[in-house]
Amino acid sequence: MDAVLWIVLGVVLAVAEIFTATLFLIMFAVGAFAAAGAAALGAPVAVQAVVFAVVSALTTLAARPTIRRHRRTALESGEQPFGVEAIEGSTALVLEQVDVDHGMIKIDGELWSARSYDATQVFAPGERVQVIKVQGATALVWRDEITPSGELPGVER
Repeated sequence: MDAVLWIVLGVVLAVAEIFTATLFLIMFAVGAFAAAGAAALGAPVAVQAVVFAVVSALTTLAARPTIRRHRRTALESGEQPFGVEAIEGSTALVLEQVDVDHGMIKIDGELWSARSYDATQVFAPGERVQVIKVQGATALVWRDEITPSGELPGVER
């Protein structure tokens, strides 16, 4: 009977992990399944609890460094960024006036809807801006004070 309780606990923890997506509860689910195995072999409840605690702790200690390493951004890990991460920080050309509500910019030949990151800034067509953040399919931009005057590399008018 103890094994069934541990299995139920393991399943509940695994299902809860689906809703949290933290990869933390799954470590305890593994511990619960190990305790169920100990119960199936006839171990007393105290041994089952120790097996649960030890296996949960070991799984957490073994898996957390790997999870942390994979959660780092490409910029933190020194890899080539891609997707939205590659767009943030890039320079763009304003095609239609950009203000706090709407606008259109060109980033490396692609058209993006844009809004001003600062509600007080308005950008006229032809100005250079820097992409601060991407929210969905909209780039939040700021006045580009880094790029020297002249044509933007990779941006055509």
